[in-house]
Amino acid sequence: ILKFSLLLLNLEEYYFEQHRANHILHKGSHHERKIRGSLKICSKSAIFEPDAISQPIIKIPLRDCIKIGKHGENGANRHFTKAKSGSISLIFSQVYFIKEHNVVAPYKIERGKMEYVFELDVPGKVEDVVETLLQVSTCWVENSKQTEITAILQSRLARTSFDKNRFQNISEKLHMECKAEMVTPLVTNPGHVCITDTNLYFQPLNGYPKPVVQITLQDVRRIYKRRHGLMPLGLEVFCTEDDLCSDIYLKFYEPQDRDDLYFYIATYLEHHVAEHTAESYMLQWQRGHLSNYQYLLHLNNLADRSCNDLSQYPVFPWIIHDYSSSELDLSNPGTFRDLSKPVGALNKERLERLLTRYQEMPEPKFMYGSHYSSPGYVLFYLVRIAPEYMLCLQNGRFDNADRMFNSIAETWKNCLDGATDFKELIPEFYGDDVSFLVNSLKLDLGKRQGGQMVDDVELPPWASSPEDFLQKSKDALESNYVSEHLHEWIDLIFGYKQKGSGAVGAHNVFHPLTYEGGVDLNSIQDPDEKVAMLTQILEFGQTPKQLFVTPHPRRITPKFKSLSQTSSYNASMADSPVSPGEESFEDLTEESKTLEIFLICPLLIIKLDSTLKMFSKESKMLQRSISFSNMALSSCLLLPGDATVITSSWDNNVYFYSIAFGRRQDTLMGHDDAVSKICWHDNRLYSASWDSTVKVWSGVPAEMPGTKRHHFDLLAELEHDVSVDTISLNPASTLLVSGTKEGTVNIWDLTTATLMHQIPCHSGIVCDTAFSPDSRHVLSTGADGCLNVIDVQTGMLISSMTSDEPQRCFVWDGNSVLSGSQSGELLVWDLLGAKISERIQGHTGAVTCIWMNEQCSSIITGGEDRQIIFWKLQY
Repeated sequence: ILKFSLLLLNLEEYYFEQHRANHILHKGSHHERKIRGSLKICSKSAIFEPDAISQPIIKIPLRDCIKIGKHGENGANRHFTKAKSGSISLIFSQVYFIKEHNVVAPYKIERGKMEYVFELDVPGKVEDVVETLLQVSTCWVENSKQTEITAILQSRLARTSFDKNRFQNISEKLHMECKAEMVTPLVTNPGHVCITDTNLYFQPLNGYPKPVVQITLQDVRRIYKRRHGLMPLGLEVFCTEDDLCSDIYLKFYEPQDRDDLYFYIATYLEHHVAEHTAESYMLQWQRGHLSNYQYLLHLNNLADRSCNDLSQYPVFPWIIHDYSSSELDLSNPGTFRDLSKPVGALNKERLERLLTRYQEMPEPKFMYGSHYSSPGYVLFYLVRIAPEYMLCLQNGRFDNADRMFNSIAETWKNCLDGATDFKELIPEFYGDDVSFLVNSLKLDLGKRQGGQMVDDVELPPWASSPEDFLQKSKDALESNYVSEHLHEWIDLIFGYKQKGSGAVGAHNVFHPLTYEGGVDLNSIQDPDEKVAMLTQILEFGQTPKQLFVTPHPRRITPKFKSLSQTSSYNASMADSPVSPGEESFEDLTEESKTLEIFLICPLLIIKLDSTLKMFSKESKMLQRSISFSNMALSSCLLLPGDATVITSSWDNNVYFYSIAFGRRQDTLMGHDDAVSKICWHDNRLYSASWDSTVKVWSGVPAEMPGTKRHHFDLLAELEHDVSVDTISLNPASTLLVSGTKEGTVNIWDLTTATLMHQIPCHSGIVCDTAFSPDSRHVLSTGADGCLNVIDVQTGMLISSMTSDEPQRCFVWDGNSVLSGSQSGELLVWDLLGAKISERIQGHTGAVTCIWMNEQCSSIITGGEDRQIIFWKLQY
């Protein structure tokens, strides 16, 4: 059984070589024992795969390595070096344990300084392996990253060539050979491509998963040039007419190599296979020679969509609108979704909100901040059959249980009502394999808020089984109604309404980064910045290649069976509450709130979508308005000296803005998901994120624009189980309190980066937290309306007071608390009397932020009603 897979690597990581070895436990002691396996050297990690299925795979990130060398090279064991030279010693601060007992589950992490010793079967290899590990780990320490790794990879490829002994036949004639990578979802594997007069070969550099992949040219039916990572470097080969998945997908380093290979195979195919264009498929479909499913599959293929590329996975439409009836009536037009509108325009009220925002937005404008297809969405649907892909994409974690693909009806409802959910479907919904709907691997995908475990997907009442659900979905896709309207959806996704004025008129405008040519990667000089931009684009999702520039014709009366009447099906719906529209994955802009305002004095800084605005308190005039990102800003602060503003964004970045020079001077790309809150103290930045971490960075931003960008050092990473929504520091910055999406308050000791207390004291999100001036207590407010006081020393909940609505934010002077409510009211809390002592009508919408000066004499509040209100405190 293969335990190891390339999915254990990080994104953009390569697997170079492997060596048979023993992992030596308790080296030199009476308890010494050996675990047999193989040591794999990769570009970002060393991975040990034990032979025994019960033992976990060990993954050591090279950036966490403190020392790499031969075991016994220095110190007390110096005289025994020769005897022990067959061993490699790794001293590191963090290690991952994966697939223990070969069970797919979230990775286990162990932290703290430790040493692992690996004894190679071939002692003579030790020097080379140590040198490789040192060479690769230096790239991560010195931050030269991708350029260096690419150089190491290219030099390895240059030193090797295709092994001609692998030819099927000694009489084969070599036509061309070049370097390339074999592409599978989320990972690529470098090696050598070779084409002869009869075969196409790929030989991986690392011999994984087999020494050579061979395809007989006579079997090839279709080939497509592919855009991979926005570059014209891909080539995909199919040996079938209608299959969803190809036989091999290659990515070349030079467009010329790709084009030469394509030309050679295409010339060969000319004598065997007729070439198909979008127009030729369209005519076949119009005349009823292709089913709707087959036609959509072919269009996806022609538009660069591939099962091997999750950022360009084939996209299929939602067809059915009715997920609540006990019978599915395919003769009723009301059963179907309106195929002339994108998902984002199906709900009139939501569309009106999005259009208002679109009108107010500076160029480049977009209506939807997330896409209809992205790697996150594909794996949302496929987690039950591709759990390792989700773990790879999400750093060894599954998504939150309530955000999983739990129910068809719930998912559809969220696509209709969710503020940032506009996803379409994938071909599997109209295929024959039900396994993506069933938890047949018995994965532990977590427990939902109602207490039930995530298991099989909940089906609509009209489906008696997963097989029945797929059959009815297929019947719906091939129904008369869909055949008459499918061309309207094709116009949106592949046709003339995809871009330009047609897209604007059809309310079909997505983020500029999702369109081909939306960004010129070649204009970005910094290789690491280029990789970061590319990663953002690939994770965000891409619009298919445009296939038609004029309206797509309708279908002529189909020549296949359609359903004139549907039988009656009864199935009771499982009695489970539908979770409130949890947004999944790409929540890239904030549409649900009209306005968030964040305050800093003497400047007031507010956020509308992605805009930072500065007002003069004295003149009450707007002084600056800056847009950093195309996504919502989440928090901001003014650095000491009043010269720099730091702001965090839902685009995973933190931005530094110079007030003096009026421009952005630095960007910190520090997280894998939205940054929710930032704090600063003594040249240290603390950032909280929905990626379930709080990170501590050291760094002084550049003093002047134009100076070299500052390098931020990651000092500590505070791991949480779920999204972190708020953090705050005690006055001395020795302690940090964090509040999570699931209502837990965590108190951390920053001197050791350890968790002191974890207190689950809110039901629902923790909105705001703060320490008392003497650091002895922590106060928290939440969406549950509670105001809790916690003792820092013991972690005990001292008191809990309730109000009848969420308390979004608060300030306190150690005695009294002033909080801002969802309704716009300001509440004064008497902590000693444990009661609300006063209610003040403040805003007409939720109070989103509140600021108090050091003298506790002035207060400023901001709210969803777009008002900023100044208050004087009278004692």
